[in-house]
Amino acid sequence: MRQKRQDLTASGELLEKELTGRIIGAFYETYNILDFGFLESVYKSALAYELRDRGLHVRREVPVRVHYKNYRVGWHRIDLLVEERVVIELKATALLAPTDRRQLTNYLRATRLDVGLLLHYGPEPEVHRLVSPRYYRELKRGDAQPAGGTN
Repeated sequence: MRQKRQDLTASGELLEKELTGRIIGAFYETYNILDFGFLESVYKSALAYELRDRGLHVRREVPVRVHYKNYRVGWHRIDLLVEERVVIELKATALLAPTDRRQLTNYLRATRLDVGLLLHYGPEPEVHRLVSPRYYRELKRGDAQPAGGTN
């Protein structure tokens, strides 16, 4: 029987619990004021301002290199990076596409960060919390440490 993945630290705490809670609170604040229908860039700006107003360090449109072996093969641009620890991907569409979660997973893989939030400014607000597959592999081996930094 396959065991369900859990985004917990070795001590049983949710990874980046306090920080992601603050980000999610800011997301709902911006959604409640702006509602559905604006372009993604509007929500991105509003969320960045709200997060900064809450005392968090935010970078927008963060370029991240993608490597294959020792070769640089491409780039991603992360919507928001909060406190250099949580990747934020925003969507402002009627429906999330099946590839949206995969996109965030790839950002986590490219940055070697552990936690990402997919924030959907759709007809109803949605939050999807993802943890890097690398973290689960390391957790299984017993050597999971919170990662940090972009490349």
